[in-house]
Amino acid sequence: MTPFYVVQIALPVPLRRLFDYLPCPTISDRNTYQPGCRVAVKFGNRQMVGIVIGTSDSTDVPRDKLKPLEQLLDSAPILEAEQLKLCQWLSRYYHHPLGEVLDLALPVLLRKGEALNSIDTPCWKPAIPSPDTAPKGSKRQELWQWLQQYPDGIAHQQVTAAGFSKAQITALQDNGYVTAFQQLEPLYANQQPQAPLQLNNEQHTAVTGIAEHIDHFYCALLEGITGSGKTEVYLQLIEKALQQGKQVLVLVPEIGLTPQTIRRFYARLNTTITVLHSGLNDKERLIAWRHAKEGTARLLIGTRSAIFTPMPDLGMIIIDEEHDASFKQQDNLRYSARDFAIRRAQQKNIPIVLGSATPCLETLSNALHKKFGHFKLQTRAGNAKPPAIKLHGLLHQPLESGLAIPVIQRIQHHLDLKQQVLIFINRRGYAPSLMCSDCGWVAECSSCDAAMTLHQYPAHLHCHHCDHQQAIPPMCPKCHSKKMEPLGQGTERLEDNLKQLFSTTDIKRIDRDTVRHKQAFDQLLDDIHKGEPCILVGTQMLAKGHHFPNVTLVVIVDADSGLFSADFRAMERSAQLIDQVTGRAGRAEKSGEVWIQTYFPDHPQLNLLIQSGYSELARTLLKERRDIQLPPYSFMALLRTESQDKQLAEHYQQQAREFIQRWLQQFPQKAAINLVGPFPAPMERRAGRFRQQLQLISDERTSLHNVLEALAHYLEANIPAKVKWNLDIDPLDMM
Repeated sequence: MTPFYVVQIALPVPLRRLFDYLPCPTISDRNTYQPGCRVAVKFGNRQMVGIVIGTSDSTDVPRDKLKPLEQLLDSAPILEAEQLKLCQWLSRYYHHPLGEVLDLALPVLLRKGEALNSIDTPCWKPAIPSPDTAPKGSKRQELWQWLQQYPDGIAHQQVTAAGFSKAQITALQDNGYVTAFQQLEPLYANQQPQAPLQLNNEQHTAVTGIAEHIDHFYCALLEGITGSGKTEVYLQLIEKALQQGKQVLVLVPEIGLTPQTIRRFYARLNTTITVLHSGLNDKERLIAWRHAKEGTARLLIGTRSAIFTPMPDLGMIIIDEEHDASFKQQDNLRYSARDFAIRRAQQKNIPIVLGSATPCLETLSNALHKKFGHFKLQTRAGNAKPPAIKLHGLLHQPLESGLAIPVIQRIQHHLDLKQQVLIFINRRGYAPSLMCSDCGWVAECSSCDAAMTLHQYPAHLHCHHCDHQQAIPPMCPKCHSKKMEPLGQGTERLEDNLKQLFSTTDIKRIDRDTVRHKQAFDQLLDDIHKGEPCILVGTQMLAKGHHFPNVTLVVIVDADSGLFSADFRAMERSAQLIDQVTGRAGRAEKSGEVWIQTYFPDHPQLNLLIQSGYSELARTLLKERRDIQLPPYSFMALLRTESQDKQLAEHYQQQAREFIQRWLQQFPQKAAINLVGPFPAPMERRAGRFRQQLQLISDERTSLHNVLEALAHYLEANIPAKVKWNLDIDPLDMM
């Protein structure tokens, strides 16, 4: 008789526990249930896919209540020990259910229970032994000879792409000349890569300094001004890792940066490259994931979620634009891909490079305190000069279409020189709101505490917080006046106004509305790189890492949005964005200039940024943070509750605060926690739900997490389903 045991399963449900199941009726061998294998189970009335964590001789569940596993889906772990250990750390650090973390670590098709080889493609290879005589028919002979180049096989689609038909390959198979098989679609390397560029002294110092640590954990900040050649440093470090037989993971913040990164890396490296980002379909994602897992891809370039991808020979991680907020997921599991990558590098004992012209204050603080290596690139590649920057005050100044007259004149000057101009305005749509000029009514979202953005192409009102859309009212719903006016301007209105001011110039608008798919963005970038004179109008999509060699003038329409915010990170973010945008002006032999429109030209921090650069401003901001003990000089978590019933959201926040206070009294030696709140979120109502927040701040990370662990279990047991809650560790978004 087989000894009794249960299989412990992690399921993608919002419960912080494992679930016990009996083995499959047809598989009694305990050793078959290896940690990391997928299983199909019944959970209530649902069929689910879970991950085996282990087995146990005991269970708290009565034996007659235990269900058997429906099916063992894998003969070997789909998530190996390294990935399991990382996900368990992530679950603990972010106080999130392990089953949901593991679910996020798998491609969608594997979450649905598909077999790992379900995406294999038909392939052909010469038969061994092959017939002594050549096949009959000139086209069949040609095909047979062509296939001799691929003794390991080639995909069917590549056979047909070479001009051969299915009938011809089938005839060869019928006569024993070729063999059919299934395999993962192969990757091909560039066999004629470009030569490396000559490094300047700063780049050489960075490459040699980081390469010294290539065989152990080492976290390095590569702080380089825009255009200083950070990518070349990445490339030469990648080459060194590849030469040692290692795989490399490169994370970029935006899907829009992936194509240009791929092109540049593919042109330079003789290696197999694959990509992972949200623009791929489920099959493409599984193909890329398998190539990385099986080691056939030596370089993986991806956005945030690519950090979960298994890579058996991983030898280096590079995070480009490490400061970017898109590396932090803002819903469900609110993890930081940057922080997770550092943990992964530490566990794997490999180096990690954090690159940015404007590093986040947490990273910069670690570098200044010698916890990270710190390499600076302060010279633009090719000795290009940094752009001249001018703060242009708008008080008492006449504006035309939101632009100062001297700014319009500079735009025309650069266009006359056959150059390109970039105008940055970080607001989509035609106008931020629609107002009645008779009674002052403003079109507001029915579900959010926010004005609705007016769009003209197509004409509608759109809430960018909850995605609610509605028609533009023909008259004011309050006083029935027809004097409805757009208030302020966004990219659409600015585009229209520029077409009036510069009627013979090509105007290109780049925002989430014009770039709805990757192909559209690629086409726009290709058009820009042709170098023809034009005006680019766009949001921060234009600010992130793009190389526009013919842009010689950058105009920032409104630099004031982050100067007086209640969010303690607002100035840091504004400075990063301004620095990134100004970095688009002027490359190589073309000098650039930047005009920044502001109502506060004497603002001390704005002037420090312009005159002394981001690095000096960041040090000032760090001193302010230290004086008031805000991150990175303390550790913060945010408890959010939300409900359609405002009083319920408030009630359970207060209950949570009282629980924390009781816990602190019971274990005073374990934690010193400062509680702020509860209070309404800056946008109290969003998508029809009222939102409350409670801040937890501590000088000690361990103390904070002790409280959070107890709090998470309390909330799970006591908050009803009608009230949603989440814990945000190291929050970036205070909204």
